[in-house]
Amino acid sequence: MVPEPAEEYTSIEIMATTAARQIHDQEVVFVGTGLPMLASMLALNTHAPRAVIMYESGYIGCRNMDTARIIGDIRLMYNLTQVTTMVDVLGLLQSGKVDVGFLGGAEVDQYGNINATVIGDYNHPRVRLPGSGGAVDIATNARRLLIILNHEKRRFPEKVGYVTSPGWLEGGDSREKAGLPRGGPAKVITDLAVMGFDEQTKRMRLESVHPGVSVSKVRDETGFELILPDKVAITTPPTKEELRILREVVDPTGFFLVRRMKG
Repeated sequence: MVPEPAEEYTSIEIMATTAARQIHDQEVVFVGTGLPMLASMLALNTHAPRAVIMYESGYIGCRNMDTARIIGDIRLMYNLTQVTTMVDVLGLLQSGKVDVGFLGGAEVDQYGNINATVIGDYNHPRVRLPGSGGAVDIATNARRLLIILNHEKRRFPEKVGYVTSPGWLEGGDSREKAGLPRGGPAKVITDLAVMGFDEQTKRMRLESVHPGVSVSKVRDETGFELILPDKVAITTPPTKEELRILREVVDPTGFFLVRRMKG
């Protein structure tokens, strides 16, 4: 039986459900604040009940009932497997034991390189951003990287001004030549579409547009030429059950689920 699609949902909700579907059961997932929290909790409560969710703060195997606000939130300590240290969880990441990592950023280029450090000249920036934290560890060590951000032309330049977290670098085999044999960006999930990467060139490729979004809209909001398939799919919208779990179980207070309807 095909799950019944929901009639109304927000851009945040379709991003969260799309990201959740990228998590497989029994995978180890390194999560950050915001949308990754929603996606991981939704996956735990639907198709991936044995996924292992960990945070940079040292929490492993989180199965929290209440919505955490930040990665160090004590709500994450409820019913978890282990409380350890940042050094320990980064050690697990660096030893190749993390299947999926989530990242966002201010800019993402055509090869999935992420800038979260500075806009403009590094020494005289227009905007100084938070920087890496553990992001570069996630980008270089997780077996699969999921990037989540809003889709605006200024956030999708042909080349980022500063590489905070390496994606496929200059494309082709440049990541492996740089000494990064593991991982790399797998999907870019935005409020407009889902992108992947060409297997050979590693350039970003449009995979699906969200319901009601045109391919031309995505192209207009991207600062480089996306690879386009012969036929662009439509992203599967959230089901009624996924939305119920998101709204009633994952984030019942609406802390992250801003009620801005799609379109």
